[in-house]
This record gives sequence, structure tokens and C-alpha cells, in this order.
Amino acid sequence: MPDGAAPESPPRAGMDLTEGPILRTLLLFSLPMLGANILQSLSGSVNAIWVGRFLGETALAATSNANNILFFLLSIVFGLGMAGTILIGQAMGAKDPDFARRVIGTATIFFLVVSAVFAVAGFLLTPAVLRLMDTPLPAQPMAIRYLRILFCALPFFYFQSFLMMALRGAGDSRTPLAFVTLAVVLDVGLNPLLILGIGPFPRLGIGGAAAATLVSTGLSVAAMVVWLYARRHPLRLTRAEFGYLRPDPEILGIMLTKGLPMGLQMVVISGSGIVLMGLVNSFGVTTAAAFGVSAQLWNYIQMPAMAIGAATSSMAAQNVGAGRWDRMGRIATRGVAVNVAMTGSVIALLAVFDRQALGLFLPSGSPAIPVAVHINLIVSWSFMLFGATMVLFGVIRSTGAVIPALVILFVSMILVRVPFAELLSPSWGADAIWWCFPLGSVVSLALTLTYYRFGGWRSARMIPQAAPLPG
Repeated sequence: MPDGAAPESPPRAGMDLTEGPILRTLLLFSLPMLGANILQSLSGSVNAIWVGRFLGETALAATSNANNILFFLLSIVFGLGMAGTILIGQAMGAKDPDFARRVIGTATIFFLVVSAVFAVAGFLLTPAVLRLMDTPLPAQPMAIRYLRILFCALPFFYFQSFLMMALRGAGDSRTPLAFVTLAVVLDVGLNPLLILGIGPFPRLGIGGAAAATLVSTGLSVAAMVVWLYARRHPLRLTRAEFGYLRPDPEILGIMLTKGLPMGLQMVVISGSGIVLMGLVNSFGVTTAAAFGVSAQLWNYIQMPAMAIGAATSSMAAQNVGAGRWDRMGRIATRGVAVNVAMTGSVIALLAVFDRQALGLFLPSGSPAIPVAVHINLIVSWSFMLFGATMVLFGVIRSTGAVIPALVILFVSMILVRVPFAELLSPSWGADAIWWCFPLGSVVSLALTLTYYRFGGWRSARMIPQAAPLPG
């Protein structure tokens, strides 16, 4: 331990994910993550409700296009954050918190620099990117205002995402939930005030929705940093460890070589979504608005899978670091079972109340509602398959095997999903776009199961402590 660092023996950053019943531990660890996902999507949904109700379908289509671009930019660095999470998880499993803090220092500076560059470039290129996406002309002015403010919030988005993933890698899923709650409460409360100009607040229209997100995310990040130091958290950097803020070439190299393929996975998903959004836009504002509100519901359908997938990744990483390879197969099977049960329940619930849910985003009698009902009937069930794929990906990448998942997603989403939609849309109409989702999910799950069973992911490693499975 460096001179001047506070004694920590042993540090407790969160749950020990290497001991205890796997199913119970997985549920206790993943449920706060699911709660955070629900709250974040709830914030986006409330924003969409305010925009759709007060500003109309054109504004809603504008936010849908802008949010696709934002997701794409967040996806670019998602893998680097996930690589940091796995490194931290393996280090904590190996009882090496100093290495975890070195990861924190390197990643902090890296994310701040990269996010600042993306924010400036994105602000300047917003109109060109929206035109490239074939954003409907009536929606473009609103989309430009909305997206440019979101670009200003990009550094906060990046740093918040990394801090939450780092805490989860250390076994703490409750603290991120607390600060997501703070951000959502602020965002939901500020939205109507800034959209409509209530009281002393300026009337910003669609820009108010983005400004509320900027303010709430910034305050949440600041509060999280203050909390880490007030609680003397094992992942905080002490004064003697501020030198860790100089990027460590070894750690940065691991994050880049392992993180970029994981980031490209999200880029493939979001890139496929942007291409499909362009196809949807060609069918007009009504179809674009229907797709936008359907995507809002899909956020909720995918939440269990994303939470369980992230939880299995952190859990498996700690077990890799601790050398507990005997638990890996059970982590995978329990994760898939929980995903099917939870995702299937959400799909069934939304199938019963789909019109009521869609009516939250669109005015009564909107022509987009029956289109959205039709979309959900075709697409929603396939998210159970996609969720199982994400859980298996979480286990596989915990060892450092990251290329196979990228290849699988590229095949299923770029070589299968997009061409299917483009080739058949002239004859099938928009239905070709909706059916490409189940097709891509079937292909990705089949390929993932094959690699999980026969691939060499068990022999991969990221840090020396993570010894590969013998044989």
C-alpha cells in the first residue's frame, strides 16, 4: 500500500460474490441493478410523456432520433467501462484493492478526455448527423436543439456510467441505485418546469427536457463523488494515490484491447438501430412516433436481461479472480433461468395493457397507437431470447473473451437483421423491419449457445490473478 494511504484490512466495497448460494446472491445483487434500470427508463419515459403531451408527435419523433444518436455515443465507450468493471471485479475477487484503485485512476482521466472530445465534435456535427439519419424535416429543428444540449451532458453521462459500473464490479449494486434515484427525481421534477417555463424557470420547450437531464446528471455525479470520500470507500483515491490519475500504460492497454471489442458490440447494436430508424423514418412521422413509443416499452422489457447480464458478468469476474471456476456453469444457468422468468413476466404484462401503456405517450385517438400495438405483437416476445444471449455474454466476457460476442452480434444484427429489413421492406412494407428483430435474436442465441458449449472462453485471462480453468 502506498505511503499515506489509509489502512484497509480487509476493505469491504460491497457483496462478496464468490461465496454463498448462487441464485440468492445473484438475485440480491441484481435486483438493485434492475431497480436502477427501471428508474432510468422511467425518467426517459416521463420525458417522452411531457414532450409528447405538450409538444406533439413531431417533437416525440425528434427525441427518438436524438436518443438513438446519444445511445450510439454512449455505446462507443461502454466496453471500456465494462473492461474496467471486469478488472475491478477480478481484482476484488483476488483481494487486491490497490490494483482496483489503479484502474479507477486510469479510467477517470481517460473518460474525461474522451467525453470532452465527443461532446465538442457532436455539438458541431449535430445537424449533419440528423440529416444522415433521414430525420423527418419537421422534426429536425427540435432534434438539433435537444441533441446539442445532451452533448453538453456527455461528460457527466460517461463518468456516471463508469462510477456505477466500478461500484458494481466491486460488489456494490445498492449505491448506484441511490444516486440513480436522485438523478431521476431531479430530472422528472425539472422537466415540466423547464419545458413550460413554470415559475422562475425559462420556457425552453424541447430544450427544457434535455436541460433537465443535464442538470440532474451533473448533480448526481457530484453527489456520488462526495459520498465516496465521505464514506472512505475502498475504491476512492487517497491523496497519496493521486498519482494513479496518470494513465497506467498496462491498465490502459488492457482496457483498450478488451474494452474496444465490447464497446463495438454496443456500437453494432446501436448502429443497427440507427440504420433501422432511417428505414422507419421513410414510412413517415406516424410510423416513426409509433416505433419511438414502442422502443420506450422495450426499454422495460429488456431491463431484467440487462440487469441479470451485468450482474452475472460482475459475479463471474469476482469468481474468476478468486479461482472459483466450479461456480461458473451454475452462474450461467441460474442467470438464464432468472432472465426467462422475469423478462417473460414483463412481456405478458405489457401484452395485456399495451394500449394503456402506449396511451401514456400519445394523445387519445392518435393514429400511431394501433401501429405501435402491431409492432409490439411481432417484436416483444423475442427479447426473452435476446436476454438469454446477454446473460451468456456476461459470463463469457468475465474471463476476457470478448471477440466472439462481437462477431456473433455483427453476424446477427448487421449481416442478418439489417439486410432482411432492407430487402423485404419494398414488398412487406414496415413489417419487414419489425420481423427482423425476432430473426436477429434467434440467430444470436443459437450462435452464443454454440460458442458457450464448444468455445475456448474458459482459457482467456485479463490479469495474472485470473488463472484459466485447467483443461
